[in-house]
Amino acid sequence: MANPENNTLWALLQADVAARPDAIYAHFNGEPITFRELAARATATSDRLRDHGAVPGDRIATMCRNSVEALILTFALARSGLVWVPVNARLKGDGLAYILGHSGPRLVVADPDMIPTIDAATGTKGVAPVLALRDDLTSVGLSTCAEASGAAYPSVPTAPADTWAIMYTSGTTGHPKGVIVTYRMLDLATQAVAATALIKEGDVMFAWEPFYHIGGAQLLPLPMRNRTTIAFVDRFSAGRFWSQVAECGATHIHYLGGILQILMKQPASPADRAHRVRVAWGAGCVPEIWESFETRFGLRIRECYGMTEASSVTTFNDSGTPGVVGRPVPWFEVEILDENGNRVAEGARGEIVVTPLTEGALFPGYLDNPEATAKALRNGRMHTGDSGSLLPTGELVFHGRMTDSVRCKGENVSAWEVEHVANKHSDVEECAMVGVATDIGEQDIMLFVKPKAGASFEEAKFVSWLADHLAAYQVPRYIQCVAAFQHTPSERIMKHKLPKTTEKAWDRLRLTAK
Repeated sequence: MANPENNTLWALLQADVAARPDAIYAHFNGEPITFRELAARATATSDRLRDHGAVPGDRIATMCRNSVEALILTFALARSGLVWVPVNARLKGDGLAYILGHSGPRLVVADPDMIPTIDAATGTKGVAPVLALRDDLTSVGLSTCAEASGAAYPSVPTAPADTWAIMYTSGTTGHPKGVIVTYRMLDLATQAVAATALIKEGDVMFAWEPFYHIGGAQLLPLPMRNRTTIAFVDRFSAGRFWSQVAECGATHIHYLGGILQILMKQPASPADRAHRVRVAWGAGCVPEIWESFETRFGLRIRECYGMTEASSVTTFNDSGTPGVVGRPVPWFEVEILDENGNRVAEGARGEIVVTPLTEGALFPGYLDNPEATAKALRNGRMHTGDSGSLLPTGELVFHGRMTDSVRCKGENVSAWEVEHVANKHSDVEECAMVGVATDIGEQDIMLFVKPKAGASFEEAKFVSWLADHLAAYQVPRYIQCVAAFQHTPSERIMKHKLPKTTEKAWDRLRLTAK
């Protein structure tokens, strides 16, 4: 195992290249890549980034789906001391333009077919030169790289406190916030994954989640830290899930949002047990299916709770109690506080507040956003904006977001972002987004709309317009027209008075089914 003190991403990879160069780092859609091959291709890619003018400390925005080339790119950035700005590959329009503008990248690297989306979002001036991932950076084959001697530029040493990435999380009252993630935070996230999932040497981690999400990115050091192998696939597929898991010999699967519910809805099959998986780990397993999922698929659920700002994982459930997100990892303490900052009574609900017990466990702040940083980081503690309670056992129960967002299909969807776009439509006078119950995942999105006087408002055309301006996971399922909203004295819509039933709402999925 690599030296735990030498824990930045490129240093970990170099240690394994020296110790076991031909061991398998990962498989991608079944194709293996060794430590030697990964390092060689990452070196060639980092040289090309430097040729394009990137210098250590620069931010490089990437908009890529999961691929071998996208994996190589993340290591290339680490080798050159470049700061990774992963962008959700499904973003478009204003949301994409804001992140690319706010992060100030030296270069943008994208899958070739995403470049028109970037151009459309940023306009003719753009924000930075845009490179095609394969054509401009990673087209050199494995054998060529492996045989190449030396490199045009030396690797750049990085320290645990250095910035590894800027990861944007959905804002609830404004634009998304860029979380500054250090190499120390990445290392702690990886350690937490190992503890949560009960990882042993030789385990195989099945990974469908995008690299641009912390849930996928935090796995990158695992093969070096724990001598595991990762089996990456390009995307989640319910129909192929268990066959993919069996083919790669996975011992662990990851879940978020409604993934478990989706798998439970698949027809029963011999494939349900024809695998080696011991543990399903992640966040969002509702109590109603916890035990039935374990029984049907013959594995153990290991639930956790956390956020990017707190090294991804804050607590994990090692008792197996359904609906509980567990006790803190060793580098955090968790309290439940009221609006005045006082601890609530045992079992009472309040805000989940996280105190670091290890230096560097919490993020240093949001990029160029001192107001949001000051609101989240107070007296050395992270105020999460999440509602929770503590059981007599000291275990945490998560009750959802206190702020104005919806958790939909594993993504935090900001009401502000959706409303901001919807209000631009010429037929909309006011709108309000809320979360409603769903049979798969945490919530579905319902948008209440007050059409402008005299407008011939049509739900189907409106949602089609939204789909051109929002990511797919942000597009509301339900649209409900109202004659008027009730407002607070400060003219905010009183969302708590809006109905959460969907019987009278227009349903996008019902229309699609027809």
